[in-house]
Amino acid sequence: MKKFWACFFIFWPILAVVLCLMAPSQQWWFPPTHGLDIRETATGDELREQLAQASYVAGTPLGQQIDDLFYLINWIVTAVFIGTQAALGYVLWKGATHSEDKKARFTHGSHNLEVIWTVIPAVILLFIAGYQMNVWAHYRIIDSFPDEAKEYPVAEVTARQFEWRIRYPAPGSKLQLEPQPDDLYTVNDLHVPVGRPVMIQLRTADVQHSFFAPELRVKQDAVPGLVIPVWFEIIEGGQYSLLCAELCGWGHYKMKARIVAQPQARFDEYLVQLQTEQNDDGVPDEVEDESARE
Repeated sequence: MKKFWACFFIFWPILAVVLCLMAPSQQWWFPPTHGLDIRETATGDELREQLAQASYVAGTPLGQQIDDLFYLINWIVTAVFIGTQAALGYVLWKGATHSEDKKARFTHGSHNLEVIWTVIPAVILLFIAGYQMNVWAHYRIIDSFPDEAKEYPVAEVTARQFEWRIRYPAPGSKLQLEPQPDDLYTVNDLHVPVGRPVMIQLRTADVQHSFFAPELRVKQDAVPGLVIPVWFEIIEGGQYSLLCAELCGWGHYKMKARIVAQPQARFDEYLVQLQTEQNDDGVPDEVEDESARE
């Protein structure tokens, strides 16, 4: 019976490692770069084929660096997991097959072991902390943001229960922290230029929310009372998910939007079209001309 329980507890770590090795080939990994396109347009065999061909690389250069950090930490954790589980399996098996006549050897209170498993984790954590500082500084510290993004933020995004409200500057104008009379507004539809750094100003109108674009690896909490700059650079045009990653109330599940990345010319056309629609009073031009003649 001892051997059975030893094998039982050895089996599960082996299964965990096998499933992790299978994960990338089974799409149990990062979200596809164009997740919205795949989920909404494909079903059945077509869906499986598109998932197999989908790119799982982050949609932003900074996101790819974040993925590299993830893989680094994942490999370190994997090595530690395999090492500790192998040691545990060895101890279990030795205990199961140990002769009752043989004297056991105790290591409790060993100063050498205490030093080893204190120093090694400390060194690993210090290495990770130092290795990731440049990436997180580039992501979080505004002085490290690209100048182009800081000079011309494309929009203000205000989270509220339970939607994303977008405020753009009028064509040819610069976004101000305070709303202007000619600003343009939309809901759950954030358009940005592709292929260049862009920045948004993130706010919340009520509780704490979280601006999360999983395909881009962009995630930033929206904190009441603060205006938080968030920058990213989308590599390829298309639609990307925008979700709230903070439990913000009963309607949290439906707080979904989209980010549309498009060429600069198309983005400019979008703002002009939005301005036209917003300023439309519903009265046809012909009626206005006749009223003027009278």
